[in-house]
Amino acid sequence: MRAVRTLASPLLFAALTVSAQTPHVFGYRDFTQQAKWDAAFLPVPDAALAGQHLKILTATPHWASSQQDYATAVYVADKFKAAGLETRIVPYRVLLNKPVKISIEAFNANGEKLMSGPSPEHVDPKKHGGDPFQDLPNILPAFNGSSPSGDVTGEVVYANYGSLADFKKLASLGISVKDKIVLVRYGSNFRGVKVYLAQQYGAKGVLIYSDPADDGYFRGDIYPKGPFRPESGVQRGSVQFLPIYPGDPQTPGVASTPDLPDSKRIPLADLKGNEPSIPSNPLSYKDAAPILKCLDGPVSPRDWQGALPFTYHLGGTSRVTVHMHLEQDTALRTIWDVIGTIEGTDASQKDDWVVAGNHRDAWVFGAVDPSSGTAAMLEAIHGLGELLKQGWRPKRRIVIGSWDAEEEGLIGSTEWAEQHASDLARAVAYFNTDVGVSGPDFKAAAVPSLKQFVREVSMRVPSPRGGTVYQQWKTVQETDAGNHTASTLGATHISSLGEEDVRVGDLGSGSDYTPFLQHLGVPSTDIGSEGPYGVYHSVFDNYNWFTKFADPTFVYEQQQARIFGLEILHMADADVLPYDYQLYGKEIAGYLESARRRAATSHLTLDFAPALEAARRFESAGAAIRDRQLSPPPNPASLNRALRDAETSLLNPEGLPHRSWYKHTIYAPGEYTGYAAVVIPGVNEAISEPDAARANAQLAQLTQALNRASAVLEAAK
Repeated sequence: MRAVRTLASPLLFAALTVSAQTPHVFGYRDFTQQAKWDAAFLPVPDAALAGQHLKILTATPHWASSQQDYATAVYVADKFKAAGLETRIVPYRVLLNKPVKISIEAFNANGEKLMSGPSPEHVDPKKHGGDPFQDLPNILPAFNGSSPSGDVTGEVVYANYGSLADFKKLASLGISVKDKIVLVRYGSNFRGVKVYLAQQYGAKGVLIYSDPADDGYFRGDIYPKGPFRPESGVQRGSVQFLPIYPGDPQTPGVASTPDLPDSKRIPLADLKGNEPSIPSNPLSYKDAAPILKCLDGPVSPRDWQGALPFTYHLGGTSRVTVHMHLEQDTALRTIWDVIGTIEGTDASQKDDWVVAGNHRDAWVFGAVDPSSGTAAMLEAIHGLGELLKQGWRPKRRIVIGSWDAEEEGLIGSTEWAEQHASDLARAVAYFNTDVGVSGPDFKAAAVPSLKQFVREVSMRVPSPRGGTVYQQWKTVQETDAGNHTASTLGATHISSLGEEDVRVGDLGSGSDYTPFLQHLGVPSTDIGSEGPYGVYHSVFDNYNWFTKFADPTFVYEQQQARIFGLEILHMADADVLPYDYQLYGKEIAGYLESARRRAATSHLTLDFAPALEAARRFESAGAAIRDRQLSPPPNPASLNRALRDAETSLLNPEGLPHRSWYKHTIYAPGEYTGYAAVVIPGVNEAISEPDAARANAQLAQLTQALNRASAVLEAAK
């Protein structure tokens, strides 16, 4: 493993040489001292140590609230303490379901059994080395978090990805899902949205399977020969209605601390907000295939055809009947966040928080999701600890969170953020990583004000493939441009400087930045390094898969630790907050122009003029304050306060229609997508209805928010 460090050394030296030649970094009057701290930090995150963290964290399944989960909390807390962070393990009591019995059977019209499952996740030990982790005894049955218990029997309807468009298509074809069991495949939208829609359309149960077209043999060699999902692999996951609100289902907006009285919790009988009322469960394509193959009824639309070797039909007849028997133990359970802090030293800024985090719980072993992120975070903290030993102290307070129960609905981060909402009004950034490493291709998403910040950080970190991370990031995006299979983050973008640059994506949901940005208005980023990854949320997302296909020598773990650490360092010590509100205004104006075109297509008469004028005002205010950021006053405290408050001004205290927990007027997860971001969500979702009155009302609220933010920037001193 020592060869790993030797390999990175020439690249690191080259990157530091470039850094030393950089006289100015946005946010600093003089970058000379920070460049020295960067040079001291970058060699510290160690690939071999990251590999050790990963191996220890993934040694056993550690589902949220289990004793194994608590053991990972203790491990992370020990590493925090060793680096010199003030550290606490913080418990919360939250509602979680745990499977007691999962039984799914399918029968044909003659009563003959087609399948009985779920089948165990298992690959042949004699082929390509097999898998050393698949048969450990404490692996829970594959299940959906937030699914209720249920014993239901019904005919089956195939509904493709279970999107709103798919359910509307079924209705147009005369296929009803009322009192049926809906079979949908993973992809396109968040699994909870599939159940949300099926419930709205009257289904009595949902089965969600992984089609080989999406992450199995159609994409490439399956595990253990290749990185894609084998036939028995199952994608677990929560079906909580995340777009309504995340966190503990019984305490929206309130921290679910151990001493919270029951009177502050929504009674289980009244729990209808973000929890489904119909049972659901995941399946492998091994178990789904006999059901799909036997369905009759109309042939499915041809773009609904997956990769299984037969024609897909829509069903809805008595040809196939499924019996779902799910027994869930739903109860209040204890989860554990780990919080580490480094106090700030600047009298005018020490109460400003720089928050960074990654979740720690996993459905099973969680090598990629989330332990690759945890390993990188621990090595970033290792680097901060070495700086502390050398006398460095941050200007702003640094808070690091290892969140629990993210997989169940962003619970640990949401409860902590709700508990510290007043403090987080002073938080200048939240930096997230989750799926830290599944391959070599760096990706990032951020609010527009931090997109250039992420690019600049990536310019200072060496890539294992040569040059800097930024250079490799740009090369990959240029290669992917125009390729319809490329990631949504894989297109070029016109930066605020008018140059073609790497695109930094928008933040939707599905990870722990959600409560910080979309509920509390903390500017946020999310980073990862991606590659072919077909074993998401399965038994096979383990150390064996990771070392074969993701990062065998852990050099991308090292890369991610360096980027994560520099994000924290640069934000904690910048003289002036490095936000770019000029770009933010440009992007919002672009969102509005796009929405205006959509409204015209839908024949909606909407008045976009005030909102467009407000966006242009916001852009102009951003340009003016950028000049002041480049030449800041001796004491920039009031300037920094205005820069921070502008983001909070974009919140609407009333929240979004149907889901008031989400308060950001520019970004939210889509009500019918869940993961993907919907920009100016109040406006765009009203256009999709279509509902002209609601759209005009949301345009008015957006206009007010933009004018509030502009006024804050314009009044900056």
